[in-house]
Amino acid sequence: QVQLVESGGGSVQAGGSLTLSCAASWYAFNSACMGWFRQGPGKEREVVATIDNDHTTHYADSVKGRFIISKDNAKNTLDLQMNSLKPEDTAMYYCATALVYSNYDDYCSATSYVPPAFRYWGQGTQVTVSS
Repeated sequence: QVQLVESGGGSVQAGGSLTLSCAASWYAFNSACMGWFRQGPGKEREVVATIDNDHTTHYADSVKGRFIISKDNAKNTLDLQMNSLKPEDTAMYYCATALVYSNYDDYCSATSYVPPAFRYWGQGTQVTVSS
């Protein structure tokens, strides 16, 4: 069974930090690729960061140098440390997992669109950054 549950969202002032966590079932965690995505008001869902089963990471340009994605093997969680938050980071944040191992390095490195391989999603956690 594939299950994903996000937590850690909240309200923070610009410049602050938050850490999101996604508790994953075994199948969800031991997948080809996991990622964090976000959808702001009136916007399409976008890639924030991804990590593959070799722990190679990829980031959207808008968050490079500020966000860190990681997997905690002891807890089966996918984490997103967010620093230097900006008002434009305000969005619903989702974690997702992809079980497609074919060409996973291609789709896991894509940051300009949400690959259809990500078929399993959590319910989301809201992040609000005030100026």
